[in-house]
Amino acid sequence: MLATAHAAQGDDTRVFRSGAIKLIAPAKVNLYLDIGDVRPDGYHNATTIMHALTLHDVLYMKRIPEQGKGLSIDLTCAAFEGTAPLDVEPEHNIVSKAIRALAKRMGRICDETLVVRLEKHIPSQAGLGGGSSNAAAALVGAAHLWGLAPDDARIEDVARTLGADVAFFLHGGCACFTGVGEDFLHELRPMGLPVVVVKPEGGVSTAEAYRTFDAHPEYIDAADRETALAARCAQEVPLRNNLEGASELLMPELADIRTWLSAHEGVEDVLMSGSGSAIFARCSTLETTHRIAAAAQACGWWARATTFGPVRAAIVPRS
Repeated sequence: MLATAHAAQGDDTRVFRSGAIKLIAPAKVNLYLDIGDVRPDGYHNATTIMHALTLHDVLYMKRIPEQGKGLSIDLTCAAFEGTAPLDVEPEHNIVSKAIRALAKRMGRICDETLVVRLEKHIPSQAGLGGGSSNAAAALVGAAHLWGLAPDDARIEDVARTLGADVAFFLHGGCACFTGVGEDFLHELRPMGLPVVVVKPEGGVSTAEAYRTFDAHPEYIDAADRETALAARCAQEVPLRNNLEGASELLMPELADIRTWLSAHEGVEDVLMSGSGSAIFARCSTLETTHRIAAAAQACGWWARATTFGPVRAAIVPRS
């Protein structure tokens, strides 16, 4: 049975001062998202190219032997930098689900508690993959604490059962996926360019976005699709997202933000990530991203200056 988990805003890391590991869980954006028709199984065909960002959440994990309790998970969540506290019970958090799924896949039966502190810097309901990245980091951390080799196939097997984006974060960088967005096609050489991410209050329901898309479909041009699939470097990918129109119908403020970002000097490209509600702008300089982030925050939006990067869910080496 899950141990009672605690929601916290403070920085109480006393339990992690010895024997704990620290992990990063990066955000992502979709450089390219091409939603197709509905398949017989009810899912949509989808091709996407995702790129990791240096913006990241942090997890601390520690294993404590117990007596006669089986596996317990003590999960503490803290929100930082204007992100909203997670509105989900700890036992239903994808971090807890990931740890339990890996234990089951390993056939692990042991009396122990995994104590996890999750520090959120990536907003939820944003299309930035924060939850999926947290799950990937939890898998990496649990595998390490349980003596599983980092390249053990069971880690990725479990990742694929948790969501289309989770397996991506085990590798990070930039990669193309097909199927319903979960079948790895190929890697691309990542870029390190500056980017600013802006998000209004609230989010877009992914299910509602797809239903709206089905009612008002907009398909990506075949030439853009060919260019995206042929790209082997992230900078060669045409920025396209054909869910953008559907999400803007559901949340018109997204169109306002996109127009607002496009008007700034130094902005090269603007696109919504996933089904929203975050919008990112690739910029010419890091100074530009900081200037725009400050202006966006003055408008009442969540915003962060960051960079693209070759990062993945990973353990931070001890200094």
